[in-house]
Amino acid sequence: MSHEPVAYLVSQYPLISHTFVEREIAGLRELGTPVHTFSVREPGALLSEAMRTEAEQTIVLQSSMGALARSGVAELRAHPRASLSSLGRALGTGEARARSRLWQVFYAAEAMRLLAEMDRLGLRHLHVHFANNGADIARAAIAHAQQADPGGNWRWTFTMHGPTEFEAVERFDLAGKVASAAGVACISDFTRSQLMRLSSPAHWDKLEVVHMSVDTDRFVPPAEPRQLGGPLRILDVGRLVPEKGAPVLLDAVSQLTRQGVEVELRLVGGGELEPELREQIASRGLQDRVVLVGPVGQDEILAQYHWADVFCLPSFAEGLPVVLMEAMATELPVVTTPINGIPELVREGANGHLVAPGRADLLAGALAGLARDPECRRSLGEQARRDVVAGFALSACASAQQGFLDRT
Repeated sequence: MSHEPVAYLVSQYPLISHTFVEREIAGLRELGTPVHTFSVREPGALLSEAMRTEAEQTIVLQSSMGALARSGVAELRAHPRASLSSLGRALGTGEARARSRLWQVFYAAEAMRLLAEMDRLGLRHLHVHFANNGADIARAAIAHAQQADPGGNWRWTFTMHGPTEFEAVERFDLAGKVASAAGVACISDFTRSQLMRLSSPAHWDKLEVVHMSVDTDRFVPPAEPRQLGGPLRILDVGRLVPEKGAPVLLDAVSQLTRQGVEVELRLVGGGELEPELREQIASRGLQDRVVLVGPVGQDEILAQYHWADVFCLPSFAEGLPVVLMEAMATELPVVTTPINGIPELVREGANGHLVAPGRADLLAGALAGLARDPECRRSLGEQARRDVVAGFALSACASAQQGFLDRT
């Protein structure tokens, strides 16, 4: 079955921490939807074959200042009234600060480049992941197109992740974006509830829950059963930034070591906290127990999940983490925190454990319990995979996203 082609815009695409966007696009294409990808900035490090392929066919708006200028001039000549209106909207959008308004003018210029490319490709539906600058550009682009070409059925939608945007509601103008968009795909019920809190009830029917997904045919349990003896192998995958809580996990590992519980920890990812984490590892004498692996692409990440006995994500702020889905799909029990959308995936005592954020003592206790009970690890892990297959498999989530796009 064929579907209307759609433009996908992300502030930086492809990106190692946004592989779920790649996955969603691949799922839509398998369903017969032509998806054309756009990125505001150049992509990050291309750590997988899929990322390299996507980068080759993604149009980067900031790749050419000349192209930006030509698009703006051409649109001004073709639709001077709409162009002046767009400039006026930019100067009146965002926080009432000169710097913020100036950025909106830049976004309007990028919007003209985006519109030119969309028009060349015959695209009228624009979808954005995240409510950041990509959404600002999309809103500006579609508002201009709707004025310049009122019968063109131009529209935009976006996927709301959080939690970053919920911490700066005015800066991201969430209520305004909900009002402007034709629909919003929320990654969890929690995310949807927060947009309901911030927007008018008149727009609530635009808000749909569409989960991120995991490829459960690729993320599978290891061929050989996981070890029953030896040190407990703990894995954490995520950016090394404060909100991910890695220092708390190192505190928990230090406590377990003092208690005589044998553990090994791998932290996969990169980020600003790496120097502090290295110092913490050295000061606690954990060099033989903790490895900072660095960023790992999708081609190699499965081996990390297969190495582990338990997955731990001690975050302070999350949406609904795809790394939890990936880990659970490989039959890993998970230990994480009951924040935002996580309890919609992880159920205490059924497929993992939920501990209060920031509590290294409780984290250590949950991990110690799993270290002592391999049968519990096996049981939790098996249920974890069943739950992910039932609610977050790629095919079902891609179909849900396709339905959302078709309705908007």
